[in-house]
Amino acid sequence: MAVARQYLSSDLQEWGVCETVIDDAVLVVSELLSNALRHAHPLPSGQIKVSWQCTDGHVEVAVSDGGSATEPRAGRAALSSLGGRGLGIVEYLTDNWGVRHDGDVTTVWALVATPDPVGGGRASLPEPALREYI
Repeated sequence: MAVARQYLSSDLQEWGVCETVIDDAVLVVSELLSNALRHAHPLPSGQIKVSWQCTDGHVEVAVSDGGSATEPRAGRAALSSLGGRGLGIVEYLTDNWGVRHDGDVTTVWALVATPDPVGGGRASLPEPALREYI
């Protein structure tokens, strides 16, 4: 997970995203990856895919896996619980999040708002970065 966070942070810095948005996006990816590793099956390749891109006014992050027996949803953990807060954190830090299904692949995505234009006004942004992890 640390490698995914490093790549994401580095790409977003290079694209001119402000530091607070980078911090939020990194935390969101960390929560989504933790949930995928804890609750889901890997993709048929044995991996979990992490991707991100800058869109108009947002950083979109996504984690794809082989799905699980239950649909990802934000819960309300008891104060004494050691877990169960991940998607609640994602919900708090993002403008929107959701789940896409494509055959055996489940993707949980989230949109982190960027208050400033990404790329410092450059005409075009690089292609979406895509990293894959086991």
